[in-house]
Amino acid sequence: MSALLESIARIRKEVCELHAELTRYQLVVWTAGNVSGRIPGHDLMVIKPSGVSYDDLTPELMVVTDLYGTPVRGMNTGSAGTVDWGNPDLSPSSDTAAHAYVYRHMPEVGGVVHTHSTYATAWAARGEEIPCVLTMMGDEFGGPIPVGPFALIGDDSIGQGIVETLKNSNSPAVLMQNHGPFTIGKTARDAVKAAVMCEEVARTVHISRQLGEPLPIDQAKIESLYDRYQNVYGR
Repeated sequence: MSALLESIARIRKEVCELHAELTRYQLVVWTAGNVSGRIPGHDLMVIKPSGVSYDDLTPELMVVTDLYGTPVRGMNTGSAGTVDWGNPDLSPSSDTAAHAYVYRHMPEVGGVVHTHSTYATAWAARGEEIPCVLTMMGDEFGGPIPVGPFALIGDDSIGQGIVETLKNSNSPAVLMQNHGPFTIGKTARDAVKAAVMCEEVARTVHISRQLGEPLPIDQAKIESLYDRYQNVYGR
């Protein structure tokens, strides 16, 4: 049990600190957006509480839920008594069902991020994928950033759209139509990086289109860029 408690404490701290990266890179406003992280080896996840200011977030405020989005209020730890890790006064993010669905259906995913970053969300509002016209995109996304279907918040419909769109894509990012970007990663930090890079390429490609039509990159070159960056670069 102590190993589980240590994992929960570690992921809570990491997820809390990563929310500061969303504000640092100006990917969120007010209390919108969220980061979650899977508890390795357990059907549990940690996610931001709903409606709490980023400035007020602490590791202890991060909500622990199962992989159906139900808060875990506490657990009997024997001689240690009952450890309360669910923050009964706080509700998990309104996007919890979407995150939980991703974790249930994509076991390789350890982190999920949602933002309403301006440029990526503008592409989502048009229902248009971001074409792969930058070597950075080849490196990070292995092709275009795809668009997922329109879905309402309230159940796991958004999660279904994320999984269906990304399961056959190299991209760790999806633009949910009329909503905004969701990103995934092996870790929560990887998912945050993908969110930062998604906004950067969304902005750059938008500006390029104001000047003219961006030049496409040959698919074989995209595959070469992706393979090198994922398997050689920085290793």
